[in-house]
Amino acid sequence: MKIEYSRRVNFFELLFPDFSLILLGYLLCRYTALDRPVWDKVESLSYYLLFPVLLFYSIVKTPLNMGTASSLIGAGLSLAVSGIALSYALPYLPWLKAHIHPRDHASSAQIGFRFNAVITLALAERITGAEGVPLVAILIGTCVPLFNVAAVYPMARHAGRNVIGELVKNPLILATVSGVLANLAGFVIPALLLPTVTRLGAASLALGLLAAGAGLQLSALARAKTLGISLLAIRHLVSPLLAFVLARLFGLNTVQATVLMVFSAVPTASSAYVLATRMGYPGGPVAAMVTLSTLLALLSLPFALSLVR
Repeated sequence: MKIEYSRRVNFFELLFPDFSLILLGYLLCRYTALDRPVWDKVESLSYYLLFPVLLFYSIVKTPLNMGTASSLIGAGLSLAVSGIALSYALPYLPWLKAHIHPRDHASSAQIGFRFNAVITLALAERITGAEGVPLVAILIGTCVPLFNVAAVYPMARHAGRNVIGELVKNPLILATVSGVLANLAGFVIPALLLPTVTRLGAASLALGLLAAGAGLQLSALARAKTLGISLLAIRHLVSPLLAFVLARLFGLNTVQATVLMVFSAVPTASSAYVLATRMGYPGGPVAAMVTLSTLLALLSLPFALSLVR
């Protein structure tokens, strides 16, 4: 299949809803009666119910045909492991070690490798048509469980908690693992429940971004400036370059390569802020990085797609 790249994609139009919700959450928290205590409850609701429902539904709704996309799975997992390794390695690099606080790194490392699945699905469908959507579903099913474990691990370890216990009971990990198992078992969400599940998933995205805006503290990023720049560089520059190399090494066709490049350059996951705060870490720096990642995607997505072109 030949991708019709002449079809223009308005990245600003695609990313503006996320950015506008972050901005709205910021304004509501600071200038209305919907102040901090309200958003603590919103974060809990998103973490324990809404985001798990979204993850489960996103994985279950599309068949994961693993056999026909083994090359894409290999490239996706290689990209995922590379992003995790680079993000984890930052505090151990001699020229960065003195400028990175371990606690900030524990909560923020996830920014370097997690991705916004909804934007990935929307972009893949817009650029490649229906053929790209199952491929994104495969990447979600194979990479999201790994990403969620990798996001929780440094926070649980730094806090001195039982790492295995934290992984086993984390609602995001439970949702992704159960979603993969349910999908492979052929489970289909009953038609009667589908509208409810869909609306809960949509609510998770809106409330998660509003909560990130409510917790936004750009001043908090000042103390984590080196960490933020490093993680965002991994997410929006290094990751697309690695994806381009992996697409060639694994011999991906045009559609698969396009999906992988989109996967490598979209904003980080909007649930990163909620995960950090619910695990007892300051959310200000994470919320700032989520916001900046949304803006940087306006540059990284055209760059990534220009490579595969």
